[in-house]
Amino acid sequence: MEQVKIDRINALARKAKSPEGLTQAETIERAALRKEYVAAVVGSLEGHLDNTYLVDDKGTEEKLKKKD
Repeated sequence: MEQVKIDRINALARKAKSPEGLTQAETIERAALRKEYVAAVVGSLEGHLDNTYLVDDKGTEEKLKKKD
């Protein structure tokens, strides 16, 4: 996710806490940006876990498996 979008999320968060609050359009924009941010974080985490191996006492590497 681009830094510009993260900055926009932070700006909307600050505005939401202010007395004026967010407009309905800004609330919708914030929800879309948050959804995109969460998807990016989850994708990054999945990428890291796909390249993770467990090593037992004997030194055998086993690829980490997904849970159902």
